[in-house]
Amino acid sequence: MNEKINHQSLFHQCTIPSWLGGSVLRMGPGLFEVGGEPLNHLFDGQALIHKFDLKDGGVTYHRRFLRSDAYVRAMTENRVVITEFGTAAFPDPCKNVFSRFFTYFKGIEVTDNCSVNIYTIGEDFYAVTESNYITKVDPDSLETLKKVDLCKYLSVNGVTAHPHTDTDGTVYNIGNCFGKNMSLAYNIVKIPPAQKDKSEPLEKSKVLVQLPSSERLKPSYIHSFGMTDNYFVFVEQPVKINLFKFLSAWAFTGATYMDCFESNYSMGTWFHLATKDPPDYLNSHRFRTSAFNIFHHINTYEDQGFIVVDLCTWKGHEFVYNYLYLANLRQEWEEVKKAAVNAPQPEVRRYVLPLDVHRVEQGKNLVSLSYTTATAVLHPDGTVWLEPEVLFSGPRLAFEFPQINYSQRSGKKYSFAYGLGLNHFIPDRIVKLNVQSKETLTWQEDECYPSEPMFVAKPGATEEEEEDEGVLLSVVVKPGAQRPAFLLILDAVDLKEIARAEVDAIVPVTLHGMYRHPRTEQNNQDTS
Repeated sequence: MNEKINHQSLFHQCTIPSWLGGSVLRMGPGLFEVGGEPLNHLFDGQALIHKFDLKDGGVTYHRRFLRSDAYVRAMTENRVVITEFGTAAFPDPCKNVFSRFFTYFKGIEVTDNCSVNIYTIGEDFYAVTESNYITKVDPDSLETLKKVDLCKYLSVNGVTAHPHTDTDGTVYNIGNCFGKNMSLAYNIVKIPPAQKDKSEPLEKSKVLVQLPSSERLKPSYIHSFGMTDNYFVFVEQPVKINLFKFLSAWAFTGATYMDCFESNYSMGTWFHLATKDPPDYLNSHRFRTSAFNIFHHINTYEDQGFIVVDLCTWKGHEFVYNYLYLANLRQEWEEVKKAAVNAPQPEVRRYVLPLDVHRVEQGKNLVSLSYTTATAVLHPDGTVWLEPEVLFSGPRLAFEFPQINYSQRSGKKYSFAYGLGLNHFIPDRIVKLNVQSKETLTWQEDECYPSEPMFVAKPGATEEEEEDEGVLLSVVVKPGAQRPAFLLILDAVDLKEIARAEVDAIVPVTLHGMYRHPRTEQNNQDTS
């Protein structure tokens, strides 16, 4: 693959808005074969960073592979050297069985293949995955600058690729850690904004609050979390990481990250609350519901003594990532659909958590918000059982990779969410969801496969103006076309196409990213 491209793209169907400049930065896997051996899982591909520069009515496209240790060593040795999400490291043919055995005692090498997202810390840009490693990159040249180990600054084993960012640039995130008595727990961490003395914000980062794990040595998989003005919301799902497998089976039998996941069939799903200031875990608030997978939070906000939590869920215990092996996704369409029938059913759900759970009547619905059918009932054991309101549901159609007008509505009551429509796991549409009326709008085109739609607000828009005043940006793949990819620009109000910039190159799937405003410190980050 040609990784370095400077391609002046051609617009048709009108021109882009004059106010839309800056850059679209996207992360995703870009190389799915090393040394003639295919990688196994969608999340295994070596990280490729993409950039679409919008300027003076034109668009240029650039991309480069991230120079991670995983990438450089794989290219140098022509094999997978560091175990990825679903692909085990390939043995070094130059070592005999004894030397290979003793290398296991040097410790497990954790991947730094940061292919999932990109966001800012202070004034710097970092490509990230879900391990303890993040990679500093140059947003202009896309050069890899520095590998950073978060364990040097924070007590975490890794953090999510979906932090939350306050208006002042403060970054919040969550990851699992070792708590008391060597049990696993979850730490919510805080990284301050850019410092006036130009010092490194990471050096002043800290753990705010620790949340307990429902199982001592099996923390839940975490991909995102919720945050309001005053609270953090962590959803502990029944997909667990078996620490024993992680430390033993992986090292001695060549297992992968995927081999270390298992489901707890009895725990259901727990909602944990913590206050922001002062930071404190609310252990008296015990919220539980039926089992589901959760990867992306849409939005979380406070209203009249309740916390409203909107989520992209998948029903049941089975891990959805089991269906994202490349061998499954590359099958004929009919076979893909057959496999998806057995997968968990996706739904957009709204859960409502009452803040006052004391001195209330057992068996009675505690939710009094007039605009939702979600319920919360106190049980005799002190837990509050939650039942959701379904905001979106379709047969094997998921609303995923959600975005909102983050700068205006994150942590606040809102109306609109934008997402990628996954048809039997295949992204074939962009959907706008009105979370109040449940009405939807859709953009769809034959043989076109969009990516996460990023919302960019029109400059100067205030909270009094329309929440959806802006555009959506999505990188769309169109296999077999003369120009097989394009940057799509949609009006966020009605999802009508404004313009597209076609690229004369194959663009692999992208996962998450951000919009970088031109010559400003303000960035619209993907944090959902």
